[in-house]
Amino acid sequence: MKNLKDVFISAKEKCTLCNVCVECNGVVCKGKIPGPGGKGSGSSFIRNSLKLKDVKVVMNLINDFSEVDTSTTLFNHNVDLPVYAAPIAGIKNNFGVEISDKDYNSMMLKGCDMANTIGFTGDGISIDMFTLPVDEIDNLKGHGICTIKPWVTQGTKPRIDYMNNKNVLALATDIDSAGLAHLRNSEVKVEIKSVQALKELKDSIQVPLIVKGIMSVKAAMCALQAGADAIVVSNHGGRCLDESLSAIEVLHDIAIAVDGRMTILVDGGFRTGGDVFKALALGANGVLIGRPITISAIGDGANGVHLYLNKIKDELADTMMMCGCNCINDINYDCIKVIN
Repeated sequence: MKNLKDVFISAKEKCTLCNVCVECNGVVCKGKIPGPGGKGSGSSFIRNSLKLKDVKVVMNLINDFSEVDTSTTLFNHNVDLPVYAAPIAGIKNNFGVEISDKDYNSMMLKGCDMANTIGFTGDGISIDMFTLPVDEIDNLKGHGICTIKPWVTQGTKPRIDYMNNKNVLALATDIDSAGLAHLRNSEVKVEIKSVQALKELKDSIQVPLIVKGIMSVKAAMCALQAGADAIVVSNHGGRCLDESLSAIEVLHDIAIAVDGRMTILVDGGFRTGGDVFKALALGANGVLIGRPITISAIGDGANGVHLYLNKIKDELADTMMMCGCNCINDINYDCIKVIN
């Protein structure tokens, strides 16, 4: 397919649980779990989108402007834009489409590779939901980041042992998954992680560690104490706790506290290059996008993901131009205004 509109039409025809809404904001699918929605009332997912709209960009059209450059690095790996595919697992159960997680991750990772950026793979109750995506990353010469749930030792050790023999860019652990009921009730359970437990995880791997699910300055400082190389400011797309703050609301305070000592990524409701610009202005080094990238893959495989990421890149470049930013490092807090 040559355009994103056709990709989303194709995805809508295939999905039975996701409505593939024109605006993916959690309103139509609130409480739809299993499915793509947010937990309970769905307010956390919805808030992610609403609070992004409270951040406005500031135009600046008198400056020494040159060509826009959206490129950056992640763990010394060059990427064309600071946008990465968020980890999503259970494609069939959550989107109602006959695509295996293995095939989804293959399409998603290849699409990210085509756009010269990085995809995060997911994890699930079956160890295959971790190992098969890791194999796909290894097949792409490590051009991807795998994610492990906050399992007890029985679930963590075999996954780490497997990953350590493969080529991956980094390991993320989405500690907020401890709030997912189906994981708490599984045979191998998830747990709340202490600083010591995260230190032990860090010591068991040879790649950077990313702690995903950070929603307070206190939690960010604990991740830093544990030796994390990066954090993802995230409320898990509103899927693990109802009535929570949005990531964009807590991002700036966390960025000030971290003060450049580790990489800061963020996710939750980001849908446009303008949204990405806002996150960078509030102190993030990069943004993860989940549902729309999954829908793009469902619609047209790797090509759909590539088309979506190119859209985000073009929108980011346009916003940078209109705000007088030549490169990613030019984007700062003066480029936005938060209104309440």
